[in-house]
Amino acid sequence: METYDVVIIGAGHNGLVCAAYLLKAGYSVLLLEARSIPGGGSTTEELLAKEAPGFKFNPCAIDHLFIFLGPVIQELELHKYGLEYLWCDPVVFCPHPDGKYFLAHKSVEKTCAEIARWSDRDAKKYSEYVNYWQRFISTVTPYFNAPPKSIVDLLGNYDLKKLQDLFSLLGGPNETLDLLRTMLSSPQDNINEYFDSEFLKAPLARLSAELSSPPSQKAMSFGAMMMVMRHHPGQARPRGGTGALTEALVNLVKSQGGVILTDQRVEKVLVDNGQAVGVRVAGGKEYRANKGVISNIDAKRLFLQHIEASDVDSADPNLRERLARRIVDNNESILKIDLALNEPLRFERHEHRDEYLIGSILIADSVNHVEKAHSDCTQGKIPDEDPSMYLVMPTGRDPSMAPPGKHTAWIEFFAPYQISGAEGTGLKGTGWTDELKNKVADRVIEKLAEYSPNLKHSIIARHVESPADLSQRLGFYKGNYYHLDMTLEQMLCFRPLPEIANYKTPIENLYLTGAGTHPGGSISGLPGRNCARIFLHDRHPIAQTLKDAGESIKSTMASVFSRE
Repeated sequence: METYDVVIIGAGHNGLVCAAYLLKAGYSVLLLEARSIPGGGSTTEELLAKEAPGFKFNPCAIDHLFIFLGPVIQELELHKYGLEYLWCDPVVFCPHPDGKYFLAHKSVEKTCAEIARWSDRDAKKYSEYVNYWQRFISTVTPYFNAPPKSIVDLLGNYDLKKLQDLFSLLGGPNETLDLLRTMLSSPQDNINEYFDSEFLKAPLARLSAELSSPPSQKAMSFGAMMMVMRHHPGQARPRGGTGALTEALVNLVKSQGGVILTDQRVEKVLVDNGQAVGVRVAGGKEYRANKGVISNIDAKRLFLQHIEASDVDSADPNLRERLARRIVDNNESILKIDLALNEPLRFERHEHRDEYLIGSILIADSVNHVEKAHSDCTQGKIPDEDPSMYLVMPTGRDPSMAPPGKHTAWIEFFAPYQISGAEGTGLKGTGWTDELKNKVADRVIEKLAEYSPNLKHSIIARHVESPADLSQRLGFYKGNYYHLDMTLEQMLCFRPLPEIANYKTPIENLYLTGAGTHPGGSISGLPGRNCARIFLHDRHPIAQTLKDAGESIKSTMASVFSRE
């Protein structure tokens, strides 16, 4: 039996980040990946190698935002391992049916100038909207960069600017209550509070809904972050695709002596006398972990499928039932379409400029259009009568993603995992079949062609993945790419449940990381970094606390003196 200090289940980007920190601290680490390549949802692959050789696609993640809210890139010096980011500007383009369009630049001022073409009032209000939510982001960023129950880590992340932003939001009693009211409101409520114009409200609603809930959902107004972060810190993509981030992390892990084994599907976490001592993979081979097992898979699958029920019940007799019944999943997933193209998209009815093709492109005709795209999913309906979508033409910023003169398109269409009335049919009993997913893809492409008419004759080949396909490929529970919904009651110290929110579990030496832990899904590396910090705190409580305190003092002093 091979033995390591730590065995990590899954070599997604969070698992790799966690491994990198532990390796740097002197631990031996093994990562076991079920797929034939590492990366999880952070890969770049030739999905159409026969039909369109030389075209590279990102099957999942593409636009990187959250990773720039933390220090992972700098602390791990990933540029030394081949990572290069390409910044997007403009960041968002959304054509409207009446010929208007929303074009957002990284610069707030330039964005306001674009909005002012159609509405002076909304342009002025946009500046206020961004200012408010940027202060909010500055205030919550320290919490993202700390384990949710670690006071030392949390306090150490606040510098003078972040404290100023916090106090500006809180203000007096009325301001504090108004902030609370805003947090309890829906994205739609918040957007309507600021703006009048549908061409602006629709894309803001569409991006807020990227956190996997309809714009009308209460307590989700913080979805505004998804637009505002595109101004600061900005939106970027690794040169060569999202997989370039994974490649840099793999290079780092291997350079530090870490071991990554692919085609190793973990079937069981081995528990002895209340402690996690290793794992067993398909085929029966076992790997020993002397100091810890860290799981990237969601807590629900981990405890309900990969650990003996008796071992879980001995540690916490309520945990299995709480995981089964307490965690909320609203049935929303992704139908993903990747296209190989002979020519770039062209939005002729909207004064086409090639810069439209650099950032995110949204097809969101109205707030109601976006609302239906999400609310239908919760009812098990496919919202394909009039599709709304999020798309990217990666080659608009990075020509290396396709052969010379060719292009790719990345299309995300929200769809239900379980289709109502089709239970027990199709892949994994979800109702999804190859025929159905291709019919839905046809309708999505028809809708996009209304805005870019040259699309149809430029398609060389396409790859379509249904929610059931996504779940089967990556193991996401019910196709949920965030592992569990990113709603307020399942974020921060509630993610995935309060009793296991600090990356530790009631089974000794068993830890959680990945999208199902704080601060949630998307590309950030922060669940991996934070989990590593908790592991190190457990192993070296005094030394790690002193180190954290020293870093806190250093950060605060640097902030103070930098403003003199």
